[in-house]
Amino acid sequence: MFTGIIEELGQVEKVERSTDAARLTIRGPRVVADAGHGDSIAVNGVCLTVVEQTGDTFTADVMAQTLLMSTLDAARAGSPVNLERAALVGDRLGGHIVQGHIDGTSTLLAVTPGEAWRVLRFSLSAELAPLVVGKGSIAVDGVSLTVSNISPASEPDQWFEVSLIPETLTVTTLGQRTIGDHVNIETDILARHVERMLSLADAGSKRSHS
Repeated sequence: MFTGIIEELGQVEKVERSTDAARLTIRGPRVVADAGHGDSIAVNGVCLTVVEQTGDTFTADVMAQTLLMSTLDAARAGSPVNLERAALVGDRLGGHIVQGHIDGTSTLLAVTPGEAWRVLRFSLSAELAPLVVGKGSIAVDGVSLTVSNISPASEPDQWFEVSLIPETLTVTTLGQRTIGDHVNIETDILARHVERMLSLADAGSKRSHS
């Protein structure tokens, strides 16, 4: 489990591809400092398992399903990435509960600058739209954020906005994003559980009336 509070802005050092997987070597001295084989590190919001490590890099395997669903398929040597170690029991939960199991990707639609902040608007698929609510939590490339605005339910093309403070713009990859860029998103786990319960209840109700 993670909290969405990015610890380090790392960099992809090497990408080795096979038929249905990839092996990434990532430089991140801070997150590697106490990492061991089998530990979990979130890379742009995707939970990966450490299989090798050096003094300031770690290597992780990425399976085909993860490549298909995330932006890691586009990772190249030199790509900046947000890094976070798994949370320790007893730590302060500065962000929100983030599993590192992303729901898919989203596209940056618009950027509205301010004097000391920036508003980013992202696309939202019809499938995920019911799981995102104004003032709720969402992880974008692994960064725990609050939804500052969301499209009306009546709009055919759904979207959500997040407002970023200077600290977030500086210490994460979100400050480098431009219109058209793709990001990984993970909706609130509580919303996903509620949706599942409602869908099962609805299915049960239809069966009982058939």
